[in-house]
Amino acid sequence: MKSNPVGWFEIYVQDMPRAKAFYEAVFQVGLTPLDNPDPQGFPDMQMLAFPSSMEDYGAAGALVHMAGCPSGGSTLVYFSCEDCAAEAERAAANGGRLIKGKMSIDPHGFIAMVMDTEGNVIGLHSMQ
Repeated sequence: MKSNPVGWFEIYVQDMPRAKAFYEAVFQVGLTPLDNPDPQGFPDMQMLAFPSSMEDYGAAGALVHMAGCPSGGSTLVYFSCEDCAAEAERAAANGGRLIKGKMSIDPHGFIAMVMDTEGNVIGLHSMQ
């Protein structure tokens, strides 16, 4: 196993426009459409990718809307942040819910947890 085992993540959503608005507002980024990798097998699948760079540290991923895949699953993804308290506040202000406010995980920085508009719990991590 490589030292950074997460190479990709998918967050399954029921309402793509609502989820897109939430994640773009919380992280102040634009999500971009990805081509459906299997239009014959999954004709209604929609994917929106988070910004990523193959040269930088961290995993790439996307929001996915696909029939039969419920949101609110058990996967917890931690997003890197400058200050996780800021993203947590924006999550609550954009239709999400604060699960756990900023707390120390000394010496590894700080985390917070929020629920998105689709029922998924996501983690926020920062060093300050």
